[in-house]
Amino acid sequence: MLTLGNIYSALLAHFGPQNWWPGDSPFEVMVGAVLTQNTNWSNVNRAITNLKNDDLLSFEALSALPEGMLAEKIRPSGYYNLKARRLKNLLALISAEAPSGDLDSFLGQDTGQLRSKLLSVKGIGPETADSILLYAGQKPVFVVDTYTYRMLTRHGFIGEETDYYEMQDLFMDTLERDVALFNEFHALIVCLGKDYCRKSKPRCQECPLGKFEPVLGDL
Repeated sequence: MLTLGNIYSALLAHFGPQNWWPGDSPFEVMVGAVLTQNTNWSNVNRAITNLKNDDLLSFEALSALPEGMLAEKIRPSGYYNLKARRLKNLLALISAEAPSGDLDSFLGQDTGQLRSKLLSVKGIGPETADSILLYAGQKPVFVVDTYTYRMLTRHGFIGEETDYYEMQDLFMDTLERDVALFNEFHALIVCLGKDYCRKSKPRCQECPLGKFEPVLGDL
């Protein structure tokens, strides 16, 4: 029987630890969470490298950088004008909450309160907000994405109309609320979605979950 517990075990055994999110600081993680919207990580990495090479990957430097110049620096990430605006919106929130740019203070807020504030930022939706909470803030919030939806629907856990919060509750109500577990599980689901559970031409015969029967109700 396929359950969330044995999905995790099977994916970990197959892919190994992912050590995700690839960022040197909470601030870099936050920037990456915005830049990764609607693009792949290799493009995000190129944009972040541009910022690092010019010593711009800090709250102070990005706050001072004109939006147009920021857009040019992050061009490899795609939708660069829109993402520059979204980054500026996020920086404005941080500035309002922690004028000195103290990220420890900003990220140290109550999880629900901080999530509401992040979601109030134009351009930040549930997946981006939860990525910031989990990977930058080290808060036990499970991140749901298109790979999660695809895996859950194809294996019979949820119906096609299931929304973000219902999927998130499935994990958070079933699993121990542990930052390291949520971090690793989400990263492994991304690996599954990229390598096997593809949108088109999925590799079901080789899938590491293929040995399990579809779920019938028990989690």
